[in-house]
Amino acid sequence: MRKVVLNLAVSLDGFIEGPNGEYDWCLTDQDYGMAEFFTTTDTIFIGRKSYEMVAGMEDEYFPAIQKIYVFSDTLSPVAHEKVEVVTKDSFDNEVKAILNSEGANIWMFGGASLISAFIERKMISQMILSVHPVILGGGKPLFQNITSKVDLLLVDTKTYDTGLVQLNYVLKPEFDHALFDTTL
Repeated sequence: MRKVVLNLAVSLDGFIEGPNGEYDWCLTDQDYGMAEFFTTTDTIFIGRKSYEMVAGMEDEYFPAIQKIYVFSDTLSPVAHEKVEVVTKDSFDNEVKAILNSEGANIWMFGGASLISAFIERKMISQMILSVHPVILGGGKPLFQNITSKVDLLLVDTKTYDTGLVQLNYVLKPEFDHALFDTTL
């Protein structure tokens, strides 16, 4: 079974967007492990709002990605061979089929409501959170509408000279020391 890996930037106070939807607080001065991460991933799960920011530039933003699944009930069919729209009605069946198909890990790109839906269904195996050294004081929180406790196990941390700290967690029910590769 393929793994869904949440890998994203978050402020120290837990926001993934600033108060006006901005991302200008994200550090972009170095790679922060993304090139290595891309070698383990071939698919993206992304929400409509996040997708609309990169629409038309899929190949530029995600050149090595083979398939992009956009989760939306309002997005019209997309005219790009890499992109497929998943609706709420087909969510569970389609995601289970994707997870059981051949391929590498799946990058959970965002947004917050999609992340919450996957967490509630226990469909995220790993979380790589790049905590940026900034307090935004408001914006879109990473975790929304989570109704039950989720136990995590910290398996790795990386600290960068910029103050960014990358936290790598696996969900405890999914964790198996023999199967987990900490070299991501």
